[in-house]
Amino acid sequence: MLKAERISVMNIENAVRGARNPLNSWDRSDSHYDENGNYILGENDLSLCMRLAKSGSDHRKYLRQIFVSIDITAPLYWWKEFDTYKVGTVANSCSTMHKIHSKPFELDDFSHERMDEGSVEVLKVLIDHLEKERQKFCENKEDRTPWHNMIQLLPTSYNQMRTVTLNYENLINIYYARKNHKLAEWHVLCDAIAQLPYAKELIMTKE
Repeated sequence: MLKAERISVMNIENAVRGARNPLNSWDRSDSHYDENGNYILGENDLSLCMRLAKSGSDHRKYLRQIFVSIDITAPLYWWKEFDTYKVGTVANSCSTMHKIHSKPFELDDFSHERMDEGSVEVLKVLIDHLEKERQKFCENKEDRTPWHNMIQLLPTSYNQMRTVTLNYENLINIYYARKNHKLAEWHVLCDAIAQLPYAKELIMTKE
């Protein structure tokens, strides 16, 4: 399971202006804001941005200045793979250490949609045990044993939300490295990437 929510794209105007710096061609810029506050690339700017985007990472440095903020909820086993992309990214996560005991454990706290019935039953048994340990800790927080039991027994299917900031260069790398990955969570994120402003022209440059 993966959810990509509250997506914001920022700084396109400044990034495009920077793309024109090497040739001092600012007078050719023809982009504008529409009535909804969206930055619309004009024909000249879009043509330049597309050429640079297809010319490789050395020439498309401006894409590193187009920022994207996304709230991603995904299982811990997916976050371990996402951490490959730490360069140029920032993430603030919900704290397992501080908040694991703050609500009852439920089945939907875990990614289980592709498990068979027998595995789901095993997960339910573990969830029941985690909930008992959580209640023990809430009753007596001086005793850290139940807390350690929760932390060390917590399966990697546990879902965690992180607010992630990336840039379009990161997203190019993610899209082409992961769009055919066997984990379905990557497909969901790649579908979200494909819906970003000018994704077809600036991110999905090999399509």
